[in-house]
Formats: sequence, C-alpha cells, structure tokens
Amino acid sequence: MQLLEKLLTEEGKKVKVIREPGGTNISEKIRDVLLDKKNSEMLIETELILFAASRAQLVGEVILPLLDENSFVISDRFHDSSLAYQAFGRGIDLQFVDELQKFVIGRAVPDLTFLIDIPIEEVVKRKALVNQVELDRIERSKMDFYEKVREGYLFLASREPRYRKIDGLLSIEKIHQHIVEEIKKYLKG
Repeated sequence: MQLLEKLLTEEGKKVKVIREPGGTNISEKIRDVLLDKKNSEMLIETELILFAASRAQLVGEVILPLLDENSFVISDRFHDSSLAYQAFGRGIDLQFVDELQKFVIGRAVPDLTFLIDIPIEEVVKRKALVNQVELDRIERSKMDFYEKVREGYLFLASREPRYRKIDGLLSIEKIHQHIVEEIKKYLKG
C-alpha cells in the first residue's frame, strides 16, 4: 500500500490510505471492540453489524468526501472482507451480507480490487516468523475458518470484474509491479 501511495503521489494524484475497520474516531472505537480478545463471546451477528457500522462511518465521514475531491483511496480491506469473513467464514447468509454491504457503502464501490492470494499454511508460517504480537480476537480463528475466507475471496474474484488476482508467493517488488501495471491500464482506461 505504501508503494502504491508513493507511486500515485509522485504522479501528482491526491491519495489517502485508510484503515478498515477504523479510520474515524467512532470507527476506531468499534475496531477496539471487534478485535479485543476479551470479547470471545461475541456473536457472529454482532460482529457483522459492528463491521458494517464502522464501515458506514468511514464511508460517510472520509471516503465519500475524498472521492468527491477526485482523490484515490487505498485500503487493505473493504466491504468484500465482510462477504469473505462473515458470509463464507462465519456462515452468515451471503445474500444478506451482500445487501447490507451495498447499503453501507452506497456509491463507494472500489474501481479495482487486488486479491493477493496466498495459501493459508504460508500465512501461518509467515506470521510465526514476524509477528510476536499477541493475536487479536479474529486472528485467533482456526485454519478451517481461514480456508473458508480464502474460498470466499476466490469466489468474489471470479464474479467481480474489478478484481485482479495476484500470486501472494511472489516478492513484494513483483506484486507491486503487477499492481502498477493494472493501475496504469485503469488510468489509461
């Protein structure tokens, strides 16, 4: 994300990197509740609605005003994460989650979505090497949950033309190169 932000900024574009969930005062408070490992008894319905509430605040307060200024908005996740995590991972009805997300984001639909696909076993291995920080509530989920989430993202990528799937086993430089190529195609568009 930092490499893409730098590239677009150097090309004279207005760019904002956002954090999701979070990115506003209210959304950050919701994020704290969502990720707090002490909230292990949180119902999946509550989780879905809290993500939606955080996202709605971010869209209304930050994203839409930026889009109205013709800014580029970069996020490491957005509404599709609820489809992957809460519908595919947690088993909540996909159509309901999809309709809720459409309501929450309104016209703030991404132009491009990059799916950096990586096998779950590799994610676990990398986290063990670099992440000595205690895992949050969602990161504590089991491997089968993450397999379902990955399947969800792959399903979304197969049905949404805005998706660009990239091999997550490539180097950061190669991944960035693929993203830059897609961004340039989009800008020429």
